[in-house]
Amino acid sequence: MTTTNLETAAERAQWFAALHTPAAPLALANAWDVASARLVEAAGAPAVATTSAGVAWSLGSRDGNALARDRAVDLVARVADAVRVPVSADIESGFGADPAGVAETVSAVIAAGAVGINIEDGSREPAEHVERLAAARAAADAAGVPLYVNARIDTYLFGLGEPGAPRLAETLSRAAAYLEAGASGIFVPGVHEPEVVAELARGIDAPLNILVGPGAPGVAKLGALGVARVSLGSWVAEAAYAVVRRATEELLTKGTYDAVADSLTYGDLNSLFGN
Repeated sequence: MTTTNLETAAERAQWFAALHTPAAPLALANAWDVASARLVEAAGAPAVATTSAGVAWSLGSRDGNALARDRAVDLVARVADAVRVPVSADIESGFGADPAGVAETVSAVIAAGAVGINIEDGSREPAEHVERLAAARAAADAAGVPLYVNARIDTYLFGLGEPGAPRLAETLSRAAAYLEAGASGIFVPGVHEPEVVAELARGIDAPLNILVGPGAPGVAKLGALGVARVSLGSWVAEAAYAVVRRATEELLTKGTYDAVADSLTYGDLNSLFGN
């Protein structure tokens, strides 16, 4: 099966799930709008994943469960309609106050064309997040789509619990509970020390996703450690916005334009959108 004949949401979801393997980790440069999604696809990526931070910023909102659900879903629909590869949507903590709200979000995201989601536990108690994950899985089952539910665990990102062995044990405990609730994979941002990553990969009975960026081991090295998926998260959006600031400051202070010297051409970008 190739991306050219993925006619149904179920087929796209199955294809997306199969991309998660340490032998060749799924490497995702997260997009935040239609143009960035098309650039990711045109570069050869087998899937597109959104970054909640980039999406929120592009729509005039801060990240962290502040963006209205309908605006987030509308963006997912625009991205899914613009690319041929499977799309995974970062839905933060679910855009819902309770499990029923999460289920509504998941139903809407599937209807928008996504076949995967990221959903984070943040500072919630694991038991509460289990209920939210179960609701997400039930909504996907009701839609007849084997949605890839990437359950994000924020123990390392937020420094929850005692460092070292206790934090690792807490992360593995959450991972087991989340998988039991219906998660497909586990996302652990905030860690890329090889020994810890290897312990996580050994202790989690599902594909492991790691957040990467400058200073993190390369994709091949992480795959050798057992990682099945790597994500740049908001790094790409942050880099793009850094160019905006550098170009503006240079223009205003020096009256020069070197910051935009390596930009894509107008024609290259415009060609992404056909006639």
